[in-house]
Amino acid sequence: MHLAMASLPQRLPWPLPALLAWAAGWGAAWAARGLGLAGGWELAAGTAAATALAWPNPGPWRRLIAASGFPLSVLLLAGPAAGGGSLLWLAALLPLALLYPLRAWRDAPFFPTPARALHGLGAVVQVPPAQVLDAGCGLGHGLAALQAQWPQAALHGIEWSAPMAWLARRRVPRAQVQRGDMWQLSWATFDLVYLFQRPETMPRAWHKAVAEMRPGSWLVSLEFAVPGVAAQATLDAGGGRPLHVYRLPEHGAAPGRSTAATAGR
Repeated sequence: MHLAMASLPQRLPWPLPALLAWAAGWGAAWAARGLGLAGGWELAAGTAAATALAWPNPGPWRRLIAASGFPLSVLLLAGPAAGGGSLLWLAALLPLALLYPLRAWRDAPFFPTPARALHGLGAVVQVPPAQVLDAGCGLGHGLAALQAQWPQAALHGIEWSAPMAWLARRRVPRAQVQRGDMWQLSWATFDLVYLFQRPETMPRAWHKAVAEMRPGSWLVSLEFAVPGVAAQATLDAGGGRPLHVYRLPEHGAAPGRSTAATAGR
């Protein structure tokens, strides 16, 4: 049973593992209170339970999100307006749910692209792409970084969250940003597609790129690699993050061997 529970966060689609960890934290806290343990012991029991279920999640950011939800909710409820109870906590979550709905979290938690993460990409993609897509563009940080690399390119962004798509249009006025599903949008017209998603979505992204994009086009992923596919280059995006650069092979051909490069910071 212990092993089954430990592997559960890896088998559930995100963000269900985070919700499970938060629920476990509150369940442990209530159980501690039922045993007569209050104050610090109650908080310790909930934090320990949430952390235990958060740890099997892949990647440090997911672990942090899953582990921190319970103690943060306790801090919120213990504040000056604690009388609002769970309704206050739900009210605090409502703006986040509207800004970044559950479906968007299934593709990737919201983490903006650092300003210099794509520095050096133009040295790998030596022929400037004419049509560039940021798939899941969020608030437009990736679009701004792509614009810095190729000022003359036609920039496109697609984002499931309507408020974020609206804000991205204002952050990068030159880009054509639409609200929609990045998986339903055809990538056939783009010379380069940029992603900052999550590990589980990378095989799907690669299959979509191979099926729809022209041979010789580019797929660029910040931090997460395509399993089993050699990158054309891997750049240092800063902060210990890799930038994986893939070139779409000729039909029926295997991708080229990986080469390493380092982007200046």
